[in-house]
Amino acid sequence: MSRVAHGQHPFGSGFTAASTADEVIAGLDLAGTYAIVTGGHAGIGLEVTRALAGAGASVTVAARAPERATAALAEAGLGGVEVGRLDLLDPASIGTFADQWLESRRPLHILVNCAGVAPPNRLERDARGYEVQFATNHLGHFQLTLALRPALRAAAGSRVVNVSSGAQRFGEIRWDDPNFRRGDYHQGVAYAQSKLANVLFAVGLDRRWAEDGIRGYAVHPGVIVGTALNSSAGREALLAQGLIDESGRPVIDPDRGKKTPQQGAATIVFAATSPLLAEMGGVYLKDNDISPLDDEVRPVTADDLPSDAASHSVDPQSAQRLWELSEDLLNS
Repeated sequence: MSRVAHGQHPFGSGFTAASTADEVIAGLDLAGTYAIVTGGHAGIGLEVTRALAGAGASVTVAARAPERATAALAEAGLGGVEVGRLDLLDPASIGTFADQWLESRRPLHILVNCAGVAPPNRLERDARGYEVQFATNHLGHFQLTLALRPALRAAAGSRVVNVSSGAQRFGEIRWDDPNFRRGDYHQGVAYAQSKLANVLFAVGLDRRWAEDGIRGYAVHPGVIVGTALNSSAGREALLAQGLIDESGRPVIDPDRGKKTPQQGAATIVFAATSPLLAEMGGVYLKDNDISPLDDEVRPVTADDLPSDAASHSVDPQSAQRLWELSEDLLNS
């Protein structure tokens, strides 16, 4: 891919890897702004909800278990945040959630596709036979976003933010077998595929919908120990990756991608709200800026967690192909 074929050029936002969500949103007035955050009641999603609501946005948290989400939000002092039921593995649930939003006639200025599933040790499928990480992390959000397009268009300037991961660098879309029907499942391979899909979806969305005022972004939040996703790796893996110390406490080193939940939420909030991105879209961000492009082979070590964008992650032809594959899977 040539240097002119992508937008992966850092521009110097003024923020750093250590900046928090509150810092990147400071001074912005989001009164009159409507936002949906999937999984916005836990982990970095909760910090995104807190930041957006604190700036005046009307936030709806979409959650599989609304009662649990309501209790978590109340405990966090966010009792005024609306909660809706959304099961990303259930197409009917996604359709109902989107229909209810459209029936309310509210525009949608910000959609943060944040919810995810912890990688299972063994292959798990949904009722359609789809591998659960690809189905949850990508396909469910793809269906939701398409269904909410009228509300996003009605906002006359909206953003869709897909929460990805540095694992996109190592991902590969299994075009002929995305659901591991051939029995060669590995949880890390499936996770990387789903996170690559998050980036390609943002690229494809921006190319298709920018003329309607809908911009797409993918974000690497960093690695946050304590979330259900990262804690699922287990103590030994977290120690080997330098994410916890011998006493089990998280290692915080934002310059190396190891962040607090507030720091992890920052780039998501930056993508969702920053005026600096007003004329940009279809890009992958990290550390509160657009990521550079880096195609060097870099192994993961305790001191280096590679997370820059890779050419295959932002390739528009792959984005187009994934869009078509995703539509086919939804219609199967």
